[in-house]
Amino acid sequence: MLASLGSSGWVGEKFGSEPLRVVALHGWGRTGNDFSRVLSGLDALALHLPGFGSASPPPVAWSSAQYADALAEALEGRGPLVVVGHSFGGRIALRLAARHPRLVSHLILTGVPLTRVSAPPRQPVAFRVAKYLHAAKLIPEATMEKYRRRFGSTDYRAAEGVMRDILVRVIAEDYLEDAARVTAPVTLVWGEADVPAPLAAAEKSMDYFPHATLRVVSGAGHLLEGNLEAELTDAVTHALGQ
Repeated sequence: MLASLGSSGWVGEKFGSEPLRVVALHGWGRTGNDFSRVLSGLDALALHLPGFGSASPPPVAWSSAQYADALAEALEGRGPLVVVGHSFGGRIALRLAARHPRLVSHLILTGVPLTRVSAPPRQPVAFRVAKYLHAAKLIPEATMEKYRRRFGSTDYRAAEGVMRDILVRVIAEDYLEDAARVTAPVTLVWGEADVPAPLAAAEKSMDYFPHATLRVVSGAGHLLEGNLEAELTDAVTHALGQ
């Protein structure tokens, strides 16, 4: 059932009744529906983050911190809550826990690109040359867009306008400094074979979180399905029982 978060413009899929005990934040290009089985039977809200699903995009290219601050404003008077974040939603959830600790009783993250553990792939020569020519105003925007769509990632090609600007902005972010500031207990639920958010990054973050547990799901990848979804469900139940 679609519901609003109080009088704010934030909307999501509602489970159970009030008061809320869990808020879940989905990955890039996804919606709150990803958490339908994880949150079944709980008093929870799986948000549709601004710019995804039925939610309008932000007015400008928000960083993950700006998403978190806007969410904190919408959550004012609630909590503390168990906050669950997958991938892009985990970026926001971590910022929320670090910047607004009173709102978070337990932070659960899965598949979040917390930090780089290897150098980013080098862009093809043709794309680098096109960027140089575009910056020098030697090729038009329409031509540059063709290069972006040819060489950009699937997410980048699908994003438009302010959402593409947001994607470019958050990809460059690192979260280890904020990880060290999180006072709530943290549970990391990670697919052993996660490619977009390698397990090595989660393992590295364990040196920064003051109170964290890492659950590695054998054979699981990045998306919330199968054993990863089941382990995440168990982690949420455990957090609520603490």
